[in-house]
Amino acid sequence: MPRYCFCLQVKPERKAEYARRHREVWPEMRQALHDTGWRNYSLFLREDGLLIGYVEADDLAAAQAAMAATEVNARWQAEMAEFFTGLDGGPPDEGFQLLDEVFHLDVREGQ
Repeated sequence: MPRYCFCLQVKPERKAEYARRHREVWPEMRQALHDTGWRNYSLFLREDGLLIGYVEADDLAAAQAAMAATEVNARWQAEMAEFFTGLDGGPPDEGFQLLDEVFHLDVREGQ
């Protein structure tokens, strides 16, 4: 399954609240992510607010489009937008800066 990594910038002064909100992600948001093809999704937050996301999906653009069509995602993105810098008025899930994968250790049996 294809792997994707992205970054965004959380306002450093909002870091603790951002992390708290993600400990309490709404069940319907979790279900929508699952239903629209987001797999093995993780977020990592650095001290200065750099947010790194990792997700596996058959097609990230299709998974993003499917999420964009859900009502729960519209509510979540509206609430989360205030935590980020550099979005130019757009929702966070459209502000991903995708990173190129340059190495992946694929340990195979027998190696």
